[in-house]
Amino acid sequence: MASIAQSTPVRTRDSKRNRAPFLVQVALMVQRTLVINLRVPASILPSVIISVFFLLVYNDTLGGASQFLLPGENYLGFVLPFSVVSAALSGSSLAGQTIVRDIENGYFDKLMLTPMSRWALLLGPMIAGAITLAVQTALIIALALVMGLRPDLGITGVLGVIGFSLLLGVGFSGFTVGVALLTGNAAATGGASFLFFPLSFLAPTFVPFEFLTGWIKTAASLNPITYILEATRSLMLDDVIQGDVMLRGISSCILLGVVLFSFALFALRQRTRRR
Repeated sequence: MASIAQSTPVRTRDSKRNRAPFLVQVALMVQRTLVINLRVPASILPSVIISVFFLLVYNDTLGGASQFLLPGENYLGFVLPFSVVSAALSGSSLAGQTIVRDIENGYFDKLMLTPMSRWALLLGPMIAGAITLAVQTALIIALALVMGLRPDLGITGVLGVIGFSLLLGVGFSGFTVGVALLTGNAAATGGASFLFFPLSFLAPTFVPFEFLTGWIKTAASLNPITYILEATRSLMLDDVIQGDVMLRGISSCILLGVVLFSFALFALRQRTRRR
């Protein structure tokens, strides 16, 4: 009995010693998720199509009024960030769907038996979802440039918007990963991302914040998406980087990321307890 008790911690130390570095674990999970998603392009295209639809419709229907709302500004640059947010919302379920497939085929349970970090199991699909969103954002911006978008900050503004899409993608993907772990259901995971759509409309989506009134303005001031929209719009419409606006936007992305990753971590713990 004593020999058995003494051998147990040795095996634990060996498993930790043989474990790959954390960043390598995350990179492997990111690569695997991206490969799975790229095998089914039809799962990526709908969110791009929806975002392009929003961009075309809102630019054509509201662009004529922009001379009153945004004198001297290009409304295309104003509405583009909303297309990026809509892509993040509609495409965030990809990370969760990967988890659901692993749960259904039993692969996720096998991963849980390995010494892989639980954080890596979550961050891998989340970062893969963010990378997918960044590619989608680049495609949307390319179309907007063809339509006549001319960011005052040039390539700096374009890269800044793509950077924000990465941060936003990590956060929203964390929510669908959490739902996937709690439910193990593809339908519930696919519909979960739409719970955030009301937030995108409780924000200065179509007009500047100062034009909002009443309870909508109060809701927008408490909505983190408001500050993400303002930061990305500043990158499109301003000729200098507004430090305070960028700080609020980045802080909002980080807040969403931390809260929603915590939710995913909670969901993972609940799933392991059920086992």
